[in-house]
Amino acid sequence: MEEKIYGLLGRKLGHSYSVNVHRKLGNDAYRLYEIEIDRLEEFIRNENAGGLNITMPYKVEAMKFCDVISPEAEEIGAVNTVVRKNGRVYGFNTDKYGFIYMLEKGGIDVFEKKVIVLGSGGASKTACYCVKMLGAKEVTVISRSGSDNYGNISKHFDAEIIINTTPVGMFPENGISPIELDYFTSCAGVADVIYNPLRTKLLLDAERLGIKNSGGLSMLTAQAKKAAEYFFDTEYPDSITEEITNGIMRECENIVIIGMPGSGKSVIGKALAKITGRELFDTDTEIEKNTGKSIPRIFSEDGEEKFREAESETIAFLGKQSGKIIVTGGGAVTVEKNCESLKQNGRIYEIVRDISLLARDGRPLSQGADLDEMYAERRPRYEKLRDVSIINDRTPEDAAEEIRRDFYENPRY
Repeated sequence: MEEKIYGLLGRKLGHSYSVNVHRKLGNDAYRLYEIEIDRLEEFIRNENAGGLNITMPYKVEAMKFCDVISPEAEEIGAVNTVVRKNGRVYGFNTDKYGFIYMLEKGGIDVFEKKVIVLGSGGASKTACYCVKMLGAKEVTVISRSGSDNYGNISKHFDAEIIINTTPVGMFPENGISPIELDYFTSCAGVADVIYNPLRTKLLLDAERLGIKNSGGLSMLTAQAKKAAEYFFDTEYPDSITEEITNGIMRECENIVIIGMPGSGKSVIGKALAKITGRELFDTDTEIEKNTGKSIPRIFSEDGEEKFREAESETIAFLGKQSGKIIVTGGGAVTVEKNCESLKQNGRIYEIVRDISLLARDGRPLSQGADLDEMYAERRPRYEKLRDVSIINDRTPEDAAEEIRRDFYENPRY
């Protein structure tokens, strides 16, 4: 008998962390299957299929190929989990459990609130079902072509809860949002089912505005736990959801190091890479590789503006990565879009060193500059962006160990 097939079916899966999650649940056979719709039935009805998850854009279409559909999935109108038992295909919706868990983790209460759901696919159906079940006062779906759409969304600027179920802002198209959140002045909660990046532009906007928010990683792990219970007809302790979520966060979140020029960022980053085994990227080094010029030469020949453009391009690329160490130039924080690029997947550490001890060699803006004045200007940006400050008054190895310990002991979720 052939080995049972377990995995995720979808059209584009380069963003997915599902294999990692299911392996933490003990399923080493779990795989990603990128398929077109004409192969959906073939996979779902394969006699060797053990358990499959379904993702966009097939959650509604998958229902056609199930022999039995759970009452919840039937009512929701979407299936994201199928199990083959005794020659029959059973369809379930475990997204419901994940979605509710995501709201709980973010402290987002929809009871008696006006909710808008961005998107009209399978994930939208689940979101609408859940918020209605939780007592939302009003639920409106915003789609591209429906009666409530992005062209007339202004009539819903009084929405109190916003839920994104579209792929807008998902890797690799990071840094964009389906809406301008600033217009929603009554908004009290934002949830985004996207989990790569860990913090979408929509979530970063919510954080900037002081709005409660929650991302899709917690939803992913909670629904995966429930799916695995269906796959293997077993139960896992509820605590495993948070355990796996924290584990994935530690593995996927970048460690980002910021601070004044000459504060020791690069040498601390190298020490940190050595003790963690993580790949290290220094933005200045990457800029030199990409341009074929040293940083002082770029400044002298092209000027600071061209350098900042190259820096922003480099940071936009590196910010999309997962599980890396990223060391930035001292002035990177002066450009707002750089801060968003770094924060979407990163925990940010500022290296703080006595101004009189800052190195100046090879740093064009530090030559002859008043570093006290420079720091006074940049300090609010460093403090706003950072999660943790690290005082560099010891060996690089000691500073790196403090970062390592904080990072692994304080997961974001």
